[in-house]
Amino acid sequence: MSIELNKEERQQAIASIERYFREQMDEPIGNIAAAGLLGFVLEEIGPLVYNRAVADAQERLQARIGELDIELHEEAFGYWRKFERDKPRKR
Repeated sequence: MSIELNKEERQQAIASIERYFREQMDEPIGNIAAAGLLGFVLEEIGPLVYNRAVADAQERLQARIGELDIELHEEAFGYWRKFERDKPRKR
């Protein structure tokens, strides 16, 4: 699955790359070069991040599913117990 950004997200990402190069690399990067770098990162590294996020989500969901039996457990055959609590015992 390829990672797609909408137009606004793409523009913001390119602007962020341009700012990073200006402030951290002490040299500017052009708009076209920044767009190319963004495309490379999305295609080359993006799937790694995406797959890690999916694995993390799966892990959390599996943990929650594992707790369902504890959270939703109901005792069976409880009808008579409620009468036994209130009923005086025979001797």
